[in-house]
Amino acid sequence: MEITPVKMLDLPQIMAIEKSGFSEAEAGSEAAYRERIEKLADTFLVARDGAVVLGFIVGPAVGARYIEDEMFVETPTNLPRGGHQLVFTLAVSPLARHQQIGSQLLTALAEKAQADGRTSMALTCLERLISFYERNGFINQGVANSEHAGETWYNLEKVWD
Repeated sequence: MEITPVKMLDLPQIMAIEKSGFSEAEAGSEAAYRERIEKLADTFLVARDGAVVLGFIVGPAVGARYIEDEMFVETPTNLPRGGHQLVFTLAVSPLARHQQIGSQLLTALAEKAQADGRTSMALTCLERLISFYERNGFINQGVANSEHAGETWYNLEKVWD
């Protein structure tokens, strides 16, 4: 397995993984992912085994500390340096789960974020996933100001030492 930047050719596999891991209301559309590939190519990483996409992580590097719902409507452009690394999606293929791929993707994006001078990395997740992110060094900052998919989301944040 290797972690590489995304390619537009990965889009069909990314969409299959997205649809397998999120409800219809939660999942990003193909148009949203096409825009993310175009605008966030340097913060969109893919775990792959040859041509097979095992999982992916994507999010913008922006001035905002936490994800705002509007960011799901129109993908922000990455800051060249500084700011905060956000994570819109971390998803692993059902065929590749329980192999630490999600944790490896989080680590890879955190390393890139640190190299690019980002202050922190943050994401929103459902309550059932909080313990996974805490095991990966994130701190639960409480309920997010989000109405995405009509669910209760939590802000999790990792600040560099």
